Amino acid sequence: MVLDGCPCLCQQQRRRTGREKFHRSQLFGYANNIPMLFDNKRGTGGELLPGQTLKITNRMFPEAIGSSPPSWIAFDKQVLCFDAYFEEEVPDKNQELYRIRHCKIYFYPEDDTIQVIEPIVKNSGINQGTIVRRQQIPLPSPHEDQFYTMYHFNINTEITLYGRKYKIVDCDLYTKNFLRKIGIRLNPPTSLPDDPYITEREKRHLASTNPFHPYERFDTLKQFLEFDGQVLGFSCVWNDPESRLSGPRELVLRYYLSDDTIDIREVLPENSGRDIVPYFLKRDKLPKNAPVAPYHPGTITNYTLLNVLGKPERNKGYYIRDILQTGAVHPEFYKDSDLKIGAVINVWGRQILLCDCDEFTKEHYRKKYGIVDFTPIEYKTLPPPKPEKIIPPYNGFGSEEDSLSSCMSVVVKAPHKDYRQFLMKDRYGMDSNILRYGAKLITDNAIDKERKFIISFFLRDDTISIFEYAERNSGIAGGKFLERSRIKKPGQELFKSEPSEYYKAQDLFVGARVCFHGHKFLLVDADEYTFNYMEKNANEFPMADISVVLNKLKNMTESHAKEIRKTFATTDPEHTNVIGYDTFRNWIVSVAGGGFSEHEIMTLGRHYGMRDDNQIDLLLLLSVAQDKLKKNAFEYFEQLNAVFLYNDREKCGLLPYETCRTIFKSFKLPLPDGLLETLLARFEDDQKQVDYRKFIHALNWRENQIRVFKEEKEPPKVKPVAE
Repeated sequence: MVLDGCPCLCQQQRRRTGREKFHRSQLFGYANNIPMLFDNKRGTGGELLPGQTLKITNRMFPEAIGSSPPSWIAFDKQVLCFDAYFEEEVPDKNQELYRIRHCKIYFYPEDDTIQVIEPIVKNSGINQGTIVRRQQIPLPSPHEDQFYTMYHFNINTEITLYGRKYKIVDCDLYTKNFLRKIGIRLNPPTSLPDDPYITEREKRHLASTNPFHPYERFDTLKQFLEFDGQVLGFSCVWNDPESRLSGPRELVLRYYLSDDTIDIREVLPENSGRDIVPYFLKRDKLPKNAPVAPYHPGTITNYTLLNVLGKPERNKGYYIRDILQTGAVHPEFYKDSDLKIGAVINVWGRQILLCDCDEFTKEHYRKKYGIVDFTPIEYKTLPPPKPEKIIPPYNGFGSEEDSLSSCMSVVVKAPHKDYRQFLMKDRYGMDSNILRYGAKLITDNAIDKERKFIISFFLRDDTISIFEYAERNSGIAGGKFLERSRIKKPGQELFKSEPSEYYKAQDLFVGARVCFHGHKFLLVDADEYTFNYMEKNANEFPMADISVVLNKLKNMTESHAKEIRKTFATTDPEHTNVIGYDTFRNWIVSVAGGGFSEHEIMTLGRHYGMRDDNQIDLLLLLSVAQDKLKKNAFEYFEQLNAVFLYNDREKCGLLPYETCRTIFKSFKLPLPDGLLETLLARFEDDQKQVDYRKFIHALNWRENQIRVFKEEKEPPKVKPVAE
């Protein structure tokens, strides 16, 4: 009975475990500062273990002293290349006793590994490629405990790799510089010897093939590689005498520079009555002076054969080339030098005229032949004039555009809209692209004369809408007067073939008389946006172009210069060089005699008018501010007053501008910064103090609501117009 706690068993187990750990420690080591696995590492004290061979040292040189990068970093991607050869005996062959095999020897300094590669030689009959895989190779006996290093390599020396001697004859430039830097004196290079058997075989092959097999060689590969993908294109015509249709047949000829072949396609017009075929002429070499019918198969060949000798055996036949080429046909084929504009070529009996060519073809002939004249030949007859399309008159159903679309095609399509105008003139931000005018009715009715209208013109689709002011106790209900739509100009026939003319933006201006569905209006005013838009686009609105108006005024008043000066001097007795707008307008009307429209007079007044910088109405600003406060439900006016009173130490009701602005910001007053600063500036006195009580009372929309009103301003005073 064996107990687990037996001291003998424990001692044996400890010995076994110690030996396993000892053997594991002998398997690993370092080479070039890299941990590696070694099968032949020595035991304790440097003694060989049982069954272990002699250890091979990694390097024969001592390691460098001091800190230096490891070799796999210092020599990374660096390779020494040597040209070498070795002789191989051929004992079983009488034709050759030995072979000379050329190879490349690569030495990698990062880990002292060597690789031998033999370049592949065509038709050598030898398996070539890698002879020795990349590895560390030991030196020959008696130094088999050392590896080859870079110091063992030199030009015109021999090295032995696994029993095979390699003769190094040369190396590349990088290897030469590398070896010189480490102190190796290079021997002069030699040349690689040729293999005598290969040389003799090539001589015998050339000698045997030239007399008995005089094959003709056509070097078409160079032409193919140089001109592959380059095609010359010509437009040509053929007058088919058997064709019942009038006019020549249009063809497209393509010449391929890679192999001097030609193909032709036919351009078939619509409803030509001819079958659509892929090619008029398939791609091939085109012979000159060819007969109407092509040659028989096998007539045109590169060489001819004599009669077959003997009977074929095992699917093999015997034949011989005809050196004299008896009975061979040698036709002359068309080249690119034969093709040019105006030339007539023979395509199997059909005379085809070359009329034009593309730009690549022109450039080819300029460079190769120096041709510069490429005047095309006109061969197309002018097409007959298209019959005039008669459009029937408008029948009154739907819009004119719908009726016109039904006349253009069997399937009625929706009329085309000007989407470009829609995108360019649509509302964008604060830019509405709507022109608004104030208007009155032109009538003898006293009641209708007092009616006021707003005419809106929408630039995105040239539509017009009219609204009427609602005045109390007038007896007329205001509101929408005309639905938004396009309006035709008066005086046009209703049922006609031509499209009607509609009102455009250029037809509306101050002083214009328009007629909308029988109602005549006089445009008496416009808003500021309309005036600014017309002045910015003065090329579209000549009545808002100041240069046009000034030239017109100059032509009218050129002969009345003295009278004009006297009139201005009489109107301005104080010599302020400023006159009223009404005086200026009356003078323009009297001088022009009705030649100026009201808009042109206003354009002059706006250009020469003198306006104060502070034209923004305080009440209008306060109404805008109250509207914003009301929309945001801001009602903390008592709290605002308490904070201002707390900051007013002197209790005088005045605080500096910056203090007031800071307090309003702390309450997060829902007003834009520009509006708030403008209002504070209007309540500021000469001492830069703001009356905050009045300001808060003005903003209180609960107790002091300011309603929007129409401002009636006095027309601006203007300077006299320069002569």
